[in-house]
This record gives sequence, C-alpha cells and structure tokens, in this order.
Amino acid sequence: MGKDAQRAPFVWRFMLLLARVGIVPLCRLRVSGRVPESLRGGPLILAANHISPFDPVVMTAACHKAGIAPKFMATGGIFDAPVAGAAMRAAGHIRVDRNTAHVADALPAAVEALRGGAMVLVYPEGRIGLDPWMWPERGKTGVARMAAAAGAPVLPVAQWNTHTVLPYTTPVGIGRSLLRAVRRRPVVHVRFGDHPVDLSQVTGTPGARAMKSTRLIMDGIDETLAALRPGEMQLPHEVDHTRAVDNSRIRPRNPTTA
Repeated sequence: MGKDAQRAPFVWRFMLLLARVGIVPLCRLRVSGRVPESLRGGPLILAANHISPFDPVVMTAACHKAGIAPKFMATGGIFDAPVAGAAMRAAGHIRVDRNTAHVADALPAAVEALRGGAMVLVYPEGRIGLDPWMWPERGKTGVARMAAAAGAPVLPVAQWNTHTVLPYTTPVGIGRSLLRAVRRRPVVHVRFGDHPVDLSQVTGTPGARAMKSTRLIMDGIDETLAALRPGEMQLPHEVDHTRAVDNSRIRPRNPTTA
C-alpha cells in the first residue's frame, strides 16, 4: 500500500485487506485508472456512483488494490451495529445520519478531515440510485460544498456490475444471492477517473456554485462509468428487477457519453 495508506489506523488497514480477500469467492474484481501520486497525500474527495448494497465492500477492496485508505462517509446505521460500528469508529470513518436532525453534522466532520489532509470517499447520490438504466442520478450538493470549504479536488470513481452480486433489496434473499454469486463469480469493475473534475470556472452565489459544481461532478462520474459499460449505454445486460421505480431524480446525460 502507499505511504498514505500505511498511516491509516490498523483496524482500517485490516478491513481493507479483509475485503480484498473476502470478495474472491463472490466476484472477480477489475480495477482500472489510478489515483495520481500528486493527489494521494490529500486532501482529496473520491465521488462514486451507487448501484448496489455490495458497493462499499467492493470499493474497500478496490482501495486496497489501489494502495489508498480513504475515510468513508457511511450511513449511521452501520455505526450503531455492535461489531461493525466499533470497527467503523476505530477506522475513523464519517457518520452520516440521513433523514435525521443530525445529518448536517457530517459535512463539517468531512471538511475537518479534508483540511487535515485526509482522503474522503462519498456517494453524492445519497442513496442507491434508481435511474431505470442505472446511470447516476442527480447528486446532492454536499460534495461540492465540501470541496469548496476544504479546497479539495474531486476525483470521480465508477463501479459496475455489483448489482449482479447483491441486488437492491438485500438483505432480502441474501443467501440465494450469495450462492448465485459464488456459482457465477461475475466480473465487477471499479474505475478511478483520469483526472479531477474541473471546478475552477464555476461562478455565482454559493448556492449557484454548489448546484453547478454538483452537475459537473455527476457528469465526471457518468463519463467514468461509461468506460465500464460498452454495449450497455441504455439497459444493462443484467437488469436488477428488484429495484424500486423512481424517475424523480433522473438527470440529463452528457450527449458525448450517451
């Protein structure tokens, strides 16, 4: 692992290795792209798409393979679990209490970590996306506000095919899903973007800048994901039929990647 990853808490380095080994029976991980050396010392925001409950495990394994150890912004429920919660706190991850009065606490915590030179991974959609073609939805402005407050670049990250391991409705039917994954071992992809999103030309009021920056960040994720989906620009080859239907947050896609 890189020097920055070696400075991570021992429990997080162990979790990174455990994820890398633990996914082997379930899928074949392919990692492409790279985090530039100039950005590895932080601060850096990794902004990723979200398509399956399996995403955080695969992303953890991909980070181990890439030699990085970012702090994850993760849902508060994980922190409340007896064993996983203790591990998440010891690893230094950032709690996000969605749909509660404490959700705003996550932003200053992330900004403080970034100002301290950390690398932070976040899912800008704020949920598993429900775009019917499985492209990134409209993002929330939190990532853009973090980047502005901490002066941190944003590197897009894309993952694909994790839905063939664990579908949207997991943990319902998780045993059947895992047995199917062990039998098939699908190829799962994670790609780090070629360059940070250029936010230097964004102008306007703070609110307008956050909205414009968010669109650019989601376009960057979309572009990175397109490289993993040749021949799947509309419906995926394998459709997750357990996914809910919600068209309210569909975003217009850049015609150059459509």
